Amino acid sequence: VLLLSLLAGCLPAVHPRDFTVKDIVYLHPSTTPYPHGFKCFTCEKAADNYECNRWAPDVYCPRGTRYCFSQHMMKVTGESVSVTKRCVPLEDCLSTGCTYVKHEEYKICTSCCEGSICNLPLPRNTTDAVFTTLSPL
Repeated sequence: VLLLSLLAGCLPAVHPRDFTVKDIVYLHPSTTPYPHGFKCFTCEKAADNYECNRWAPDVYCPRGTRYCFSQHMMKVTGESVSVTKRCVPLEDCLSTGCTYVKHEEYKICTSCCEGSICNLPLPRNTTDAVFTTLSPL
């Protein structure tokens, strides 16, 4: 028992409802419906990141979109209130970052990324509420 507790202390902490790359189920390989087709996790106002990613439909983003968008609304304690993720064009990624809604005591962080299912993690602060691209704009 002592050995197990020592080992448990050395392992990285994972919250019980974290959704990781290991949780992604690849049902079948598929060809893209158009050149440079990609996928994003998509959901509207899910309770948390786990619920969003767990039930996200496995479909390609529509033409005219190029990035994966994530919006995370959380209490000042950091607890998730809602998570929205979707495929977006460039215009929707020009104002990433975090804002505070004082009268409701919430923080909303948004981020965008380029690459298939790149929006696995949630933005939680100004360090990760950014716009990341694979190539210069």
